[in-house]
Amino acid sequence: MRLDELDRHIVARLLEDGRASYAQIGAKVGLSAPAVKRRVDRLRSDGVITGFAAVVDPAALGWTTEAFIEIFCTGATSPEEIYSSVRGHPEVVAAYTISGDASALVHVRARDIQHLEQALERLRRENNITATKTAIVLSRLIGRPTDAPSGQPVTDR
Repeated sequence: MRLDELDRHIVARLLEDGRASYAQIGAKVGLSAPAVKRRVDRLRSDGVITGFAAVVDPAALGWTTEAFIEIFCTGATSPEEIYSSVRGHPEVVAAYTISGDASALVHVRARDIQHLEQALERLRRENNITATKTAIVLSRLIGRPTDAPSGQPVTDR
């Protein structure tokens, strides 16, 4: 599906504030509330907007330790196999297949270093994971839920 400029602006407003009313969005993009609702409904049915969620500070929940773990797998491990290996670990908040020597990159959050170590050991016990390389996050410089469709960060609008 192709997004026009109004669709992009509506999505950008929703990324800024997912609780904004159709009237508030309409005022910013130059449409009536019913017109915004029709476009949001279409964007949802077309799969552009896949859901709405609260963005919560992990530290408020007590998960103050973050790490990125490169995962090395046996042979030609498929993305589906990697997904099966990491999806059951609650500390894994994102996982990506990547280019380079590693098979995947996993973003992990934990309560503390001890919890991170336990999560890492559990990941290492997965049958297809042969090695890992971990980088612990010291400070988060930027943390956006996503970028606007135009490629410009929502916070810069």
